[in-house]
Amino acid sequence: MASAAEQLAANMNMGSFAKATELHKRLLFTLGALLVYRIGTYVPIPGINSQAFLQFFQDPSGQRGILDMFNMFSGGAVERMAIFALNVMPYISASIIVQLMGTVYPPWEKLKKEGGESGRKQLNQYTRYLTVFLALAQSFGIAAGLNSTAGLVDNPGIFFIASTVVTLTGGTMFLMWLGEQVTARGVGNGISLIIFAGIVAVLPSTIARLLGLAQQGQMSAFALLFIAVLAVATVVFIVFMERAQRRLLIQYPKRQEGNRMAGGERSFLPLKVNTAGVIPPIFASSLLMLPTTVATMTANADLPSWMSWLPLVTAQLTHGQPLFMALYAALIVFFCFFYTSITFNPEDTAENLRKYGGFLPGIRPGKRTAEYLDYVLTRLTVIGAAYITAVCLLPEFLVAQMGNSLYFGGTSILIVVSVTMDTVAQIQSQLLAHQYEGLIKKAKLRGRGGRGAPTPVRR
Repeated sequence: MASAAEQLAANMNMGSFAKATELHKRLLFTLGALLVYRIGTYVPIPGINSQAFLQFFQDPSGQRGILDMFNMFSGGAVERMAIFALNVMPYISASIIVQLMGTVYPPWEKLKKEGGESGRKQLNQYTRYLTVFLALAQSFGIAAGLNSTAGLVDNPGIFFIASTVVTLTGGTMFLMWLGEQVTARGVGNGISLIIFAGIVAVLPSTIARLLGLAQQGQMSAFALLFIAVLAVATVVFIVFMERAQRRLLIQYPKRQEGNRMAGGERSFLPLKVNTAGVIPPIFASSLLMLPTTVATMTANADLPSWMSWLPLVTAQLTHGQPLFMALYAALIVFFCFFYTSITFNPEDTAENLRKYGGFLPGIRPGKRTAEYLDYVLTRLTVIGAAYITAVCLLPEFLVAQMGNSLYFGGTSILIVVSVTMDTVAQIQSQLLAHQYEGLIKKAKLRGRGGRGAPTPVRR
């Protein structure tokens, strides 16, 4: 027999969506916030020569390195040098650093495990402070680089550097606040939706570029159809793998309560195949793009003879090159295992199961349970790492065959699909909650009209 949640889910339709007024408000707030974000990506920073910078950014002879990835995540704000050019990348970096420090720094580890809600708020405050520091450092580097390049700034000088640092840092902090507001008053994770909106905004230009190449005869119709079919198949594969999980059976023992037996319930411990999410490809891309960016900045400098090898090596660390793909795959696999080991602790999970009386059938509680969880998680991570590596390397093979103009990273596809699935799941949960509240109200009304209503007195 279906459970109450399954019955509610089966009864969800457009009628129930039309009645969920609270969900409508949340969706409108989310769309309004994303619209504000998209408008900000078209507002240039003060003092920048937008046309000259766009020509500099789109120069085919230059290697822009990590700027390509930032531009893709920011929805084109980097190539326009807009006030939201940094996007939420400093906040993401700060969140990852705080999360990593929460496993190796004892005071933060104590806040994370024992602090409860107040500890979580304190770690969030540390994340904001670190975001400001990272945003200041990155915006200063951008301002100094723009100021030293001839023709990009109308009035170069210390005033331009100061105004650019304040503008870019303020833009990042505003997006961080906007993301938190969307999370609290909208639908979905606000920071993820901001990145999602930036990536999706670049998608139409990528499709238009493909159609333009086909119209000019530089790409055959068969190749265009092959790319379309491959994109659909990749999305289906990502959805399948993101929903895949290994469910471990957990048994709770029976206990005597008075004259009857209680307990003996069964539940499941779900272990996702891709526990690390999209963090590994983001880390790997950042590390690999950094040498290319440094080499581009020092392209016009006189390098000493012992560094003559630097341009040759960095030329191989570009999209589509064999060395890039080999290092990219190795870093993704490494970060998959590293981040999974941080986010899931088998010993803590085994201890929690033992504390509440749960056990895995056939496995002794305590150390044996931790070893078994580690055994299962390691094999799941192998599958997850292979899946993420395959998705991220597939666009690289297309770049090697068809050029950088077709590049749309596997990391972007993963983010788009994952955020879409999470947002749809939250909308469904909001509809279920609305339907459940409606059933409770109906039951209360029936109760008042039945047993709770006063009976008339006959005379």
